[in-house]
Amino acid sequence: MARAYFVTGTDTEIGKTTIAAGLLRAARRQGLSTAAAKPVASGCDQTPDGLRNSDALALLEECSLPFRYEEVNPLAFAPAIAPHLAAREAGVDLSVAALAAPVRQVLAKGADFTLVEGAGGWRVPLAGAETLSDLPIALGLPVVLVVGVRLGCINHALLTVEAILRDGLVLAGWVANVVDPATSRLEENLATLAERLPAPCLGRVPRLAEATPEAVADHLDLAALVGE
Repeated sequence: MARAYFVTGTDTEIGKTTIAAGLLRAARRQGLSTAAAKPVASGCDQTPDGLRNSDALALLEECSLPFRYEEVNPLAFAPAIAPHLAAREAGVDLSVAALAAPVRQVLAKGADFTLVEGAGGWRVPLAGAETLSDLPIALGLPVVLVVGVRLGCINHALLTVEAILRDGLVLAGWVANVVDPATSRLEENLATLAERLPAPCLGRVPRLAEATPEAVADHLDLAALVGE
């Protein structure tokens, strides 16, 4: 049975892609076919093949099904700024409809395990009054939350989960990504997150010297997402 999830985070720069790539690698270890989408990305590099985003390339690398780059990341912008600002400068429509169509094509491939990664946090603006959270709503995708564990993460996590549930979506699971290992009372903070977040923890990923998908996958458990 094909399973698909939307990956969001408590903020930007908290390791969404690192965790998403690790989840995809963990799925591949279990013999599952994998697919991924990063529908919009800013902060892209110009290459002979066009604009390329390092996060999207990392996800593409973990897809066991064949995809062209443009299928994984249909909207790519060079400036490392908020996507709606980059799209406005480029004269591109950044609507939910514009993002949903290519993501549906990825989902239609029917991989056993598909991840759609957002940009930034839950309420990243799109065109008009739309936000990126409207995309998983339109697609009906359950959500995996990456919690960047550092000072303030409990508040960020609880507010994000509150918004996800208020939007009528299912929180399928969350991952504790320790971005600041010097966080005061780290164990107590992790225990509080586990007590208060209404979904299973899929893993606790420490600060790794090399956060490769293989190394990250060692700290993840997909049982809650794909069954035993």
